[in-house]
Amino acid sequence: MSIPQSGGGPIERHAQLAEYLEAGCKPRADWRIGTEHEKFGYCKDTLKPIPYEGERSVRAVLEGLRDVHGWAPVEEGGNLIGLTKAGANVSLEPGGQLELSGAPLETIHETCDEVNEHLREVKEVADKVGVGFIGLGAAPVWTHDDMPLMPKGRYKLMDSYMQKVGSSGRVMMRRTCTVQVNLDFATEADMVKKLRVALALQPVATALFANSPFIEGRPNGMKSYRSWVWRNLDADRTGMLPFAFEDGFGFERWVDYALDVPMYFVYRDGKYVDALGQSFRDFLKGELPALPGEKPTLSDWADHLTTLFPEARVKKFIEMRGADGGPWRRLCALPAFWVGLMYDQSALDAAWDLVKGWDAPTREALRVAAGDQALHARVDGIAMQDLAREVVAISDAGLKARARQGAGGLIPDETHFLNALKESLESGKVPADELLEKYHGEWGEDLAPIYGEYSY
Repeated sequence: MSIPQSGGGPIERHAQLAEYLEAGCKPRADWRIGTEHEKFGYCKDTLKPIPYEGERSVRAVLEGLRDVHGWAPVEEGGNLIGLTKAGANVSLEPGGQLELSGAPLETIHETCDEVNEHLREVKEVADKVGVGFIGLGAAPVWTHDDMPLMPKGRYKLMDSYMQKVGSSGRVMMRRTCTVQVNLDFATEADMVKKLRVALALQPVATALFANSPFIEGRPNGMKSYRSWVWRNLDADRTGMLPFAFEDGFGFERWVDYALDVPMYFVYRDGKYVDALGQSFRDFLKGELPALPGEKPTLSDWADHLTTLFPEARVKKFIEMRGADGGPWRRLCALPAFWVGLMYDQSALDAAWDLVKGWDAPTREALRVAAGDQALHARVDGIAMQDLAREVVAISDAGLKARARQGAGGLIPDETHFLNALKESLESGKVPADELLEKYHGEWGEDLAPIYGEYSY
């Protein structure tokens, strides 16, 4: 989840809201890749989630990264709640999940090196205090009460509000993890095309990266329980956004959508002011009940944009949000998948040609089926495995066309980062299928071995 935004002055004209988004437009030479991933921490002896404080805790890991590896601290209310270094951030998710928000980088080679270095640092620190970390889309065994809420004002407000909307918001906060990538756009038209492709093909990512078949110690009947959680979270701020496919869609239409999403908070003087369910439109008029007479800044607008949770999200870049957290190979495969589709024009055009004939019910049905059945999903004659094979081929071609070399020129392009996905397409099995096979086979329906076999 996002940290408070900064650097924005007062909003004096309505047009500034769209201009804020438009300021993200960049020439192709300046496009970057920002990869984020979350992971669950646990005590190695008890296999229970780590608390915020104590000898074996989230705080101990953050302190170790700070003291041993030179990360700068981020504090809130006297609590260490994050770290920064060289354009990257380490932050806490509501249930103590540790998140890396990577620096904007030019190639998948660089972003994978960053992920590997981060996991190495975390493991070095965690091993010393008896803590492990595992990449899954949902906590496989722990209950809601097992998962402590982290001491961040934003999360306290959200936890209260989530009980009033949808049915799974608190599960999302405490017991799910994701991997996502943030990508740039050149113009408003480029943003529109990329967002439409991103939304339409999120179900393919959900299927390929499905990795959450368990909850509270047993199979939950789905391949991506995390996907189900997001489908049942809060209809005001989630979903596949059919309006993005309507004629005339652009930055202004995104602003209208964002203004209709109820607020969570306003950040003032290091504290989160409760604005739950209130309207940013009222805020613009100086009529926000939480801050009577006060008008918002662009920082407030940027904060509000972080409280929208659709399958793909526009800020000054586009976030791809449909994938479960997982093993390290898929932490590199996810950005490769989307960069191949988005950063080569021929690939982007081919992806759009593939999906432009789908209507909103088809896109939504694919979303549901992907979470339930992964590559075995089938919707209106569309077989997910065949669709995914075609999409990965387009991505592969896009990465070849980019021809970004690695290892000092020894690796000609970034296509090898798709190998984990190609293997799934050959076998028809995604991580969730492999986990279920082990659960029903060699693990004897006992999930304790998952920690030893699948931790970083």
